[in-house]
Amino acid sequence: MMQLDKRQQFSEVVLMIRQAQYNAMKTVNAEMINLYWNVGAYISKQLETSKWGESVVKELANFLAQTEPDLKGFSDKNLWRMKQFYETYRDYPKLSPLVREINWTNNLLIFSRSKSIEEMEFYLNQSINERYSKRELDRQISSGLFERTMIGNTKLSTVLRETHPSIKNSFKDSYVLEFLALPKDHDEKELQKGLIGQMKNFILELGKDFLFVGEEYRIQVGNSDFFIDLLFYHRGLQCLVAFELKADKFKPEQLGQLNFYLEALDRDVKKPNENPSIGVLLCKDKDCEVVEYALSRYLSPTMVSEYQTQLPDKKILQRKLQELFDE
Repeated sequence: MMQLDKRQQFSEVVLMIRQAQYNAMKTVNAEMINLYWNVGAYISKQLETSKWGESVVKELANFLAQTEPDLKGFSDKNLWRMKQFYETYRDYPKLSPLVREINWTNNLLIFSRSKSIEEMEFYLNQSINERYSKRELDRQISSGLFERTMIGNTKLSTVLRETHPSIKNSFKDSYVLEFLALPKDHDEKELQKGLIGQMKNFILELGKDFLFVGEEYRIQVGNSDFFIDLLFYHRGLQCLVAFELKADKFKPEQLGQLNFYLEALDRDVKKPNENPSIGVLLCKDKDCEVVEYALSRYLSPTMVSEYQTQLPDKKILQRKLQELFDE
């Protein structure tokens, strides 16, 4: 018992060390971003007032390389990026603290590949909350995460919004599962097996607030056993989330089964302090009008989403999002 207590105490010391290291890295990162911001501001103002011509930026890069050979990251290309960085965000003071919370590489990805300030703000917040690596952020931008999430927000039912007021940005209209490398004619068992085998990538796609509970999760009602394809717990919404997988086009009658599962979860599994369970019917294809009709009088907090096995065409997603905003 004494040995166990010591291990717990030692673990607390390790936690303190790691937290201090993380805080130190954040401080250093913020100072570096401040530096790039200030250099970008200086160059921008010199050019705007015609004190410098464009060739002077290259001269500055050469000067730094000659006089400060140990100083890295100040090529003429990077100096122009610092100028663009400053000019992108200077008129949006609420984003200024956000850019200082992520590293320069992720900042470059966001302001160079986003089409609007709303998209930039979205990815800044996502990068902070989800702690994306460069590879993860690049994948999320390539998969149209912003567009898919915004479209998903417009498809949230009244029941979902009322039972979970903070649900915004938690679910998507479509999920991209390119990492599964599924054959074109796959079935639900192959889909489920693939998701279990690639759970880390699936969590990245869902969001790191999702905690995996189990596959084929057994619930007992009366003398019968029933099995939920995938069960998760959402930390932010504080509720269970049941995923039912359908490797075909959405059919309204599929909602009955999911509704039954949600009732069983809320009666027999949900804890008193938790919110009502949410159901996600994840299907290969759907007719949005059929989904709207099917959910119009539906009383359970449910979402019908489709999945794609390849990265989507971002231009199509952007056009679809614009059409929703124009309605």
